[in-house]
Parts: sequence; C-alpha cells; structure tokens
Amino acid sequence: MGFNMAMWRLLLGFLIAAGLAACSTAPTFDAKEASVAEISAPPAPAAMAAPRPAKAQSTLGTQWGEGRESVTKVVQASRLTPDRPRDAGQMRYSDEDSIRRALGKYAEQQTNALLADGDVELQVLGGNGAALRIFSTRGAKDFHVAGRNGERYELVYTNRSKRYYEVVATVDGLDVLSGQPGSIQSAGYLLRPGERLVIDGFRKSDREVAAFRFSVKGRAYANNTPAGDARNVGVIGSALFEVRLDQRDPDLPRRRAPEVELRDPRDPSAFPADARQYAPPPQYRR
Repeated sequence: MGFNMAMWRLLLGFLIAAGLAACSTAPTFDAKEASVAEISAPPAPAAMAAPRPAKAQSTLGTQWGEGRESVTKVVQASRLTPDRPRDAGQMRYSDEDSIRRALGKYAEQQTNALLADGDVELQVLGGNGAALRIFSTRGAKDFHVAGRNGERYELVYTNRSKRYYEVVATVDGLDVLSGQPGSIQSAGYLLRPGERLVIDGFRKSDREVAAFRFSVKGRAYANNTPAGDARNVGVIGSALFEVRLDQRDPDLPRRRAPEVELRDPRDPSAFPADARQYAPPPQYRR
C-alpha cells in the first residue's frame, strides 16, 4: 500500500509538471505559428502582382543637328542643397515598336513626366511641336520616349510651382551645355516659377545650339566625340535643384566666351580643360 501511494504521488507530480509546461509554452507556440503563417503566405495571383519594369534597348541616338538660334545669359543664383538635387532621373528613348515589345501588355502611355513631386512637368516635343509618346510599365517610372530616325526634338520643362529651379540636363550621358560627361555638379539652366524652359540642342555658343535629332546610333554625337560613351546612348537625364536668386544682381548678360582656335584633339595642350566652354563639334570616323 505504501509503495502504491508513493507511485501515485510520483505520477501525479509528473502530470502536474507536464501541465505547467504545456501552459507556459502554449503562447509561444501560438505566436510562432502566427508568425510563420504570415511569412509563408502564398504569393498573390499573377493577375494582381505588379509587373516588373522593363527596359527597351535603344535603337536610336541623338545626332549633332543643324544650328538653331538660342540666346542665353547668366543668372546669379545659389543651390539650397548643392550636392543633393530635389529630383533626378532618366528616361530612355527608342523606336515605338521596340518599346512596345519590351513593355508588352503592361505598357501605359502618357504625354509628360512629373518631376519634383509634380512641381515640374517634362515633355519631349517633336519637330512639329506635338508631344512625343512616353511609355512606362503600369505602376512604374521606367519612362521610354518613342522617337523616329531623323526627327528633331526638344526637352520642355514647365514649372508649375513658385520655386526657382536649376535644370541640369544630359543627352546620351553628355551635358547639354558643355558636351562633357554629365554630372550633377555641372551648371544648368534656370527655370523660373510659372515659366517654360526649352532645351533644343547641344550648346555651341551663347547664341546658338546644335539641334537634337534622333539618328542611328552610329551617328550619335556621343559616339563621335572623345567625351562620349557608347553605353549611354539612348538616355535623357534631368536633375533639378531648388535655387535662391541673388536679388542684388538677379539677371546679368552672359559674358561672351573668348574666341578659341579649334585644334586637333590629338595635339598637346597646356590647358586642355579650358579649351572650350561649350560643346565641341563631333568628329565622325567615317
């Protein structure tokens, strides 16, 4: 009898201990199961999933086109954030068929792109003044401009805000003012509140630009100038800086650049970086 009572007490002790252990581990187990269920939830149906942004390989470049009158002047201003643009981005360009094939059924079409939270609208206008089609993947900002070989185009920035912006623009990786590799440190064009800025070519002087014209890639300016890089052909870039005008001297005429004799780039030069202020003409290989 004594032995049986001892065994029952021992067994009852094990049962009580097991019950306490179960009570103490249950919340942890439930929480773990909830967490696992959330992490390993089945993916959304294909119809609901956001499409991946596509990138159309460009079939076009931008050629150094005919001279067009475009007078510019210096405005004294300072960037509010010198090393950090308010907005920066790029859009690719190619022929429309290539773009549609790359984007497939998710292609959406628009006539402009919004920059700086909508402060600035960017349009690409053709030679007839009509906006070129801009395609993107549904829900993404992978902008693609549809161009045609030989067509002239312009970059048009419209300021819908009361802020002053500086626009640093590049075409095929080259700064549109200097023709040198694009950098956010480069100087840009002033875009005043409510105004419209038209950039229609690579700047040749303070009074003239070489028009932007879509071309085959082999004739692209970036493929025929020492500063260019073939990998960047087919891309248009924009960086916007909010600026503050110097109210003491807000609008000065641009000082004329000194006349510089054009030289063979293979010849030696003591001050090569100072040879030109604006974009040099192309050097076609054939």
